[in-house]
Amino acid sequence: MKKIYMDQAATSFPKAPGVIEAMVEFMTQVGTNINRGSYENAYETAGVVYETREQLCKLFDFGPIEDKAKNVIFTPNITYALNFIIKGYLKSGDHVLVSSMEHNALMRPLVQLQKDRGITFDRIPCTKEGELQVEVIEALIQKNTKAIIMTHGSNLCGTLMPIKEVGAIAHNHGIKFIVDSAQTAGTFPISMKDMHIDALAFTGHKGLLGPQGIGGFLITDEMADEMTPLITGGTGSISDTEETPTFLPDKFEAGTLNLPGIIGLHRSLKYLEEVGIDKIREKELKLTQQFIDGVSNIEGIRIIGKTTCKDRSSVVSLQTTNLDEAILAFRLDQEYQIMTRVGMHCAPNAHKTLGTFPEGTIRFSFGYSNTEEEVEYAIKAIEGICIQNQN
Repeated sequence: MKKIYMDQAATSFPKAPGVIEAMVEFMTQVGTNINRGSYENAYETAGVVYETREQLCKLFDFGPIEDKAKNVIFTPNITYALNFIIKGYLKSGDHVLVSSMEHNALMRPLVQLQKDRGITFDRIPCTKEGELQVEVIEALIQKNTKAIIMTHGSNLCGTLMPIKEVGAIAHNHGIKFIVDSAQTAGTFPISMKDMHIDALAFTGHKGLLGPQGIGGFLITDEMADEMTPLITGGTGSISDTEETPTFLPDKFEAGTLNLPGIIGLHRSLKYLEEVGIDKIREKELKLTQQFIDGVSNIEGIRIIGKTTCKDRSSVVSLQTTNLDEAILAFRLDQEYQIMTRVGMHCAPNAHKTLGTFPEGTIRFSFGYSNTEEEVEYAIKAIEGICIQNQN
């Protein structure tokens, strides 16, 4: 029986057409480093890396591409990117605001700094559907508030945060706005310019349909000037000194980059340009609504969060009233070959906000490669298991 993948929020599968071939061609036919070798292959590879920076600037509407490409910093993943930003920017005594729906990629660095540097933070409350209570933000801002750091879309229930409104508030108060785009990049439009985003963290392997092991962040010059590099070392530039470069991207890109990963991301970004993220989003949300409508009629199933596709992504969490979610996930895999994710999803406070802590949920997340037939099959499978359990 064919395996059905419904864990796209963890990583996209399959990857965009041409990604694997581009990576293999690079590793078998090129294989050079950049900023080191003085030969044609190295220059050509550097050119592809630069083009990838330009693609990301365009995707996230980061001002004039020719001015901003250097402000794209590559890291192994979005967790590294958030650590670079948070630990590089915040100083002892600083205060930040986060939503109550954040992932541990953001919260664990903050909690660590709370212990190590005396950083403090407050959570902007969200509703039982994961919607941010924007009206309370200004009352939470303190004299030492340095930033608002926030996910764009919940990895648990799919609810989107109103980042344009939040960015305007941050801008009006002169504080930095940092956005985690793990669940929305490549599916939802993001304009760093219009949304007043000072730093945007991204990962290549989810909505961007690229390989694992490549991510990064885009950052304004003003914020970059206020940050300390988390990791330093060789960059291939100003090699006559042991001082860390102060210019971008070298200030934050020590060591050899994941060039095969960037090559793969370059190809996946081309695919997104060819297909169009609006088309991708439209299909994913159509599948999401089909799934929500189907499972809402199943006795013993409770949908967590929104039951419409307004201001949400293609992530749907469920709880069962008479069956352990882990057992449901196991049976879906073993009996129906449907792959999902069950548990806490690295977001304990989001579960507390939604009322699903400590039980957790079973999560279904859909991508552009999923089909209506697969969604219908999953609905029937869930229904069948629930009926068997009642008997």
